[in-house]
Amino acid sequence: MHTVVERELELKLVLSPERSIPVPARLMYRTDDPYAVHITFHVGSDHPVAWTFARELLVEGVFRACGHGDVRVWPTKVAGRSVVLMALSSPDGDALLEAPAAQVSAWLERTLRAVPPGSEAEQLGIDDGLAELLAPTPGCPDELWLRDPWPSDESKDGE
Repeated sequence: MHTVVERELELKLVLSPERSIPVPARLMYRTDDPYAVHITFHVGSDHPVAWTFARELLVEGVFRACGHGDVRVWPTKVAGRSVVLMALSSPDGDALLEAPAAQVSAWLERTLRAVPPGSEAEQLGIDDGLAELLAPTPGCPDELWLRDPWPSDESKDGE
């Protein structure tokens, strides 16, 4: 059973220092994808836009500027309010989005309670999967398991 931590909120698409437009968004975190956060913009519209990036990037971005390339995140103040800015770049264009820091931080805290930092790999079950793959097959003798299925074509008498 996997847990989903969601939060709907209104972000602002920054068009210029003086102008922005509201953008409904949904933050989503799934314990079956423990390293990632998913953000869908224009929730409820005919053309939602989804982005996925590292949860660690958003966690760090609440406190200090981080990221490079397609996703950059940093905290700042706008008109006395604490916000988190997200700069997103894609072949379709660039966007600068402003999110309320308190709402993003509260949602991130819920994700960190669901899967504490450093325990993400446990959620994926990689160790269990490897153990299952490497376990001896019942009824299969080890020497048969380890024998080369394609014996060498080389002659035994050195010819």
